[in-house]
Amino acid sequence: MSERSGRRQGRPPAFSYLAQKSGLLFRRPVAPQLCCEQVPLSQLAERFGTPLYVYSASAIRERVRAFERAFVTVSHTICYAVKANSNLSVLRLLAKMGCGFDVVSGGELERVQHVIKSTSSSVVFSGVGKTQAEIEEALKAGVLLFNVESESELRSLSECTTRLKKTARIAIRVNPNVAAETHAYVSTGTQQHKFGVPINRARWLYAQAASVKRLTVAGVSVHIGSQITENKPFATSMERVADLVKDLRADGHKIDFVDAGGGLGIDYRGASSSDFAAFVAEYADAVLRPLRGLKVHVLLEPGRSIVGPAGTLLTRAIYKKTNGNKTFVVVDAAMNDLIRPALYQAYHEIIPVTYAGRPQETVDVVGPVCESGDFFAHDRELPETSEGDLLAILDAGAYGMVQASNYNTRPRPAEVLVDGKIAKVVRRRETVADLLKHET
Repeated sequence: MSERSGRRQGRPPAFSYLAQKSGLLFRRPVAPQLCCEQVPLSQLAERFGTPLYVYSASAIRERVRAFERAFVTVSHTICYAVKANSNLSVLRLLAKMGCGFDVVSGGELERVQHVIKSTSSSVVFSGVGKTQAEIEEALKAGVLLFNVESESELRSLSECTTRLKKTARIAIRVNPNVAAETHAYVSTGTQQHKFGVPINRARWLYAQAASVKRLTVAGVSVHIGSQITENKPFATSMERVADLVKDLRADGHKIDFVDAGGGLGIDYRGASSSDFAAFVAEYADAVLRPLRGLKVHVLLEPGRSIVGPAGTLLTRAIYKKTNGNKTFVVVDAAMNDLIRPALYQAYHEIIPVTYAGRPQETVDVVGPVCESGDFFAHDRELPETSEGDLLAILDAGAYGMVQASNYNTRPRPAEVLVDGKIAKVVRRRETVADLLKHET
């Protein structure tokens, strides 16, 4: 598929090339411009500067609806994984669609509390290292479920409930020892990882939890990793969870919830032509088939699969240089703005904002930070790029701005949310003064 014809079928049509016209009396066609919904990215760059994160509201809605349709046959709650993209306006959009939230820190919980009045029916608290202060905050907020990851955490939670005279509904996150074909840094489901409790030890820990007065055993939780694009690992882990639920019920525990976690991946390389709704439907079948007949409320924690393709990082080429046989396009975005390529060697599509039918060239797209690891692409074929051109780094809606830093004393980018023809700044661009004001 050519760039002019837009994005692949498997992505929401958040970013596509649209023909533009110029002139008042005699409207002349000009080169197609990459747009977010109905807004040209070049206009956003002119208004708000670069680098700039741009998100599509309609794309986020479309992907949430795909999850809702796929799981319509069972009682379920979509608990969006806040760690993927925690912008308050994004969270507010998801809350309006009826989503709950999966949080992994006290800070994320505070963000959620900014956008919804009550956390009691929609928030699960995950994470391997919850502090007592965070646990106390979650108890006061009345979260739906604590996903407990160790015997020590269970003891800490018990102490907090006694001190505050609160009760807590818990699930134990079990480690099913299922390997997922993903990057080692985002794989979480085998015994070599820090997450969860070995599934063969879970019944003993559930018995310990049931003996604590202010703890209510309510569910089983599992999460095997992130950016998983094959359904077999999900099916295998849920088969093991289903067997555990049956054993726990036989032991006398009331298991109402199964938290299936998240981890559904996206196609960063654009090789797939599959429809996202069909992809999610296949995922739903893999998750739900082992749970048939158990009559549990299913909690889902998608993050990347909802917001990843709904975002782009807009950047401008500031220099072009050649060293020997290497050509570099130096852009104004850097690894501090989007660390995924440096951290995971992750691939992101990069396309020009103006489609001009230029010949292809092989370049490295790099940032200005003083690290050789500051790159977005090595030996990438792109349409010929000139200094001043705008480029879009696609599928940057997840694990982009949330992992941004101020390395090299670089202020973080602004964020813009587009809904139809309306573009709204949902986080202003930082200034160096912002970075200095907390230092003494």
